This record gives sequence, structure tokens and C-alpha cells, in this order.
Amino acid sequence: MTTISLATGQRSLADPDISYPLWPPLTHGCPRTSSDTMSYPLEIDYDYTRVTSDFITGQGRPRSGLDRWAPLLPPLAAPGLGEGGTPLIEIGDGVYVKDESRNPTWSHKDRLNRCTVSAAVAVGAPGVVVASSGNHGASAAAYAARAGLRCVVLGSSEVPPAVASFLSAYGAVVLPVETAHRWPLTERIAEEFGFHPVSNLTQFHTGHAFGPEGYKTVAYEIAADLGEPGAVFVPTGYGELLFGIWKGFAELHRLGLVSRVPRLFSCEPAAGGPLAAALRQGLPATRVEVADTEAYGIACPVNSYRGVRAITGSEGRALTVDDEAMHRARAELAGQGLWVELSSAAGLAGLRTLPDDEAVEGPVVCVTTSSGFKDTHVGDHHLTPVDPSWDQVRARLRAAGIRG
Repeated sequence: MTTISLATGQRSLADPDISYPLWPPLTHGCPRTSSDTMSYPLEIDYDYTRVTSDFITGQGRPRSGLDRWAPLLPPLAAPGLGEGGTPLIEIGDGVYVKDESRNPTWSHKDRLNRCTVSAAVAVGAPGVVVASSGNHGASAAAYAARAGLRCVVLGSSEVPPAVASFLSAYGAVVLPVETAHRWPLTERIAEEFGFHPVSNLTQFHTGHAFGPEGYKTVAYEIAADLGEPGAVFVPTGYGELLFGIWKGFAELHRLGLVSRVPRLFSCEPAAGGPLAAALRQGLPATRVEVADTEAYGIACPVNSYRGVRAITGSEGRALTVDDEAMHRARAELAGQGLWVELSSAAGLAGLRTLPDDEAVEGPVVCVTTSSGFKDTHVGDHHLTPVDPSWDQVRARLRAAGIRG
């Protein structure tokens, strides 16, 4: 049984005939196809001929964590934290929730950072630098700490309380700066201190080539636990998770381990929606103005070409959902015992607002990406003491609809 990485190199998403060695990781996208006006990402290629037929069942490999899927991941040089293996929970009518809040830092970003921090370890970097005001920064800090590396986070002074607590606990150096300064400072820190950048450095978000490979494991786990869903609804910002899920299913189909690739539905805030705009206009990427939205985690002004590839490759569709729909979806999830960040509810919101004439084969999976603790207003609810007399307690319970 193969337990080592079968990665062979980096490949351009713009032109599959253009490839590069696996090392060093290229952190500015494809240098041959990108330009001043368009940035194309890279993906990792593998020796698929060496993947065994029991890849999904994984006999002889670890049963948890990303190590289970090591053959189709970049080399996992950094130690893990038990990321992955998140539950798939049925909420009725053939709808399942893939709950990514169960990861070590309560978000899907742990799958990505196991891979990106592994790249930093493999190239001998003394630390990582990341531009993030949310889940990505908290996760990068955790995996850097686990690997014995320093971590610098360039973010906002208004990070959610839970994220700030994570960053403090892991000993990250946090530099709150305005958005326009984050990417230039990321590059300068990488150049002067030798830190490995694990977030985006380009105009149309190419990110780190190793990162989205970690998200493929969401698809592998869905296939292992459920089989072949008809559709997967994914909260979408820059589209790395969306792309990873699509690529994971596309690989399984290529290997003959599933009979189809499910339709992928990207679910962006209606306040922006650059991927939906790019697809409408027939563009690889575009820029939009972003209006006010509480879904801060996925409110992006630009899309990545990765999202276009995922939607077109799966014959899927780009959806936009407003804050009201996300609040309804979050309340529905809470009614099932699942408390998620508002951005995380975008997937279920997309399913629930899908037009009646849009046929979706079941079963359906909605991905939730992070915990409700990650929202910006956590801690705003204060409880008022209640008179403990039985008359007052009974009155409160009856007012809440509880009857004896």
C-alpha cells in the first residue's frame, strides 16, 4: 500500500501542457500564462497510475486525518492535528451537511494549512506569513505552532473574538493593517525574513498551489461515507474549497472509483458575487463592488479562475444568496443542533433558494465551513437574571411555548 505522496509537479490551470517541478512551490500563480491583467493558478499533478483500487477504503493507511489520503496530496512534511474526518449529517429529505466546524481550529482551512505549512517545512522556511482576518490566519497559526515555526498574520483590527483568541493562544505575531498594505507587506516579510507565504499574492487570487489540494479530501470523505451525491453546495469566496471538492471528485471519476462528478453549486453573497459575474460575462475572472454583508468570510471583490473551472467542469451553477437567506439557513441548521458562522450557511441557503424548476438529483450535500463562534458579534448576547420563584419560572417557560 502506497502511503507516500505521488505528486509529480505543478501544472498551469490555464494551459495543462505547461508544467513546473514540484519544488519550489510557486506562490504567484503560473508565470507563463499570467499577466498584469489576469492571474492563473497552478495545481498539483500526480502519478495516477500508481493509485491503488482501494484508495477510498484505504486498507493499511491511517483512518483519520489527511494522512489517510497521502498518495493524492502534496508531501505532508508538517505534523497534523487530526484535521479532516468531519461528520456527514443528514438533516432530512436526502440533504446532508458536511460539518467542517469539527476541524481542529473549527474551520475547513485546517485542510489547506496542513498542506501549505508542509510546503514551508519542506523548503526549510523559519516561519509562515499570511494575510487574513479570519479562519485562514487562525488555522495557519495553529499549524505553524505544531510544526515549530513562527507565524505572522496581517489582518484587521476588527477580527472576530474567537479568531483573536486563537491567534493569541498560538503565539502568532498579529499586525493589523489596512487591506491595501497586506499583500505588499506579505511579500516584503517573505523576502527579508525567509518566511513562506501561505496566502494569496496576486490580483485574481492564485493562492498557494498546495492549499486547495487539501480540500480534495472533502470529496474523498463524502465518497467514502455517502457514495455519489448528485450535487454539492459550497459557500464560496475565492473558490479554493469549491475547486478542491470538484478536483477530488474528478480524480475519483478518472480512477474509476465513482461513476460521476456531482454538480457543484457555488454560493456567494449577493452583496458581491464575482464568480457568478465572471461566468455570466464569459470571463476567467472579474472584479465587483462588494456591498455591506454580514458574511464577511466570503465577501470577496474578485474571483479566482479555480471557481470557473469547478463550475464549468461539473456542469454546475453559480448562485448568490442574500443575508436574509443565510440567516434562515443558519437558523435551520441550529434547529438541527448545528451552529455555524453565517458565511457557512451559504451552501444550505443556496439549496433552499434554488428555483423550483432547477432539478437537483439526490442525495445533496451542503458544506458548512466554520463554527458560529467565528462570527463577529459573538459575545454580544448578555443574560438577565431571572426571579427563581416557581411562578416566574413557569411563566417564562409557558411564554416560550412549553406546556406541562
